[in-house]
Amino acid sequence: MPIRTARTAWNGGLMDGSGQVELTSSGVGTYDVSFPKRAADEADGTTSPEELVGAAHSACFAMSLSKAIADAGGTPIALDVTADVTLGPDPAGGFRITLIKLTVRGEAEGLDNDGFVAAAEKAKAGCIISKALAGVDSIILDAALES
Repeated sequence: MPIRTARTAWNGGLMDGSGQVELTSSGVGTYDVSFPKRAADEADGTTSPEELVGAAHSACFAMSLSKAIADAGGTPIALDVTADVTLGPDPAGGFRITLIKLTVRGEAEGLDNDGFVAAAEKAKAGCIISKALAGVDSIILDAALES
């Protein structure tokens, strides 16, 4: 199986430092990161580990759902997936990801809304990134078939 690599170069301390994360395997980009912006409400042009987790989770879930729809006898047409990743305090100290909300709106032939939601639940459970994030307190799914 393939190995995918990302790299971060960091300079300075936690509060006064900053870095750049590079998506090395794909070469698609290098993105600024900093802790103060990570913990702020506004990203101001920087990314964060949580946003990158959200990107990974939404992409993985979309792939997993397209398979689950086909396995249920449907034909996936279009999926729009958002992953909202919440950073919160860790009772043991520091921070942790406390919640991920996956929202999907999709078009699929051959499934009604109940069938689509069942496929989405199956996809959430089977998604490789969902499995990797099993330590998150709650991963919520909001799924609906668009007509």
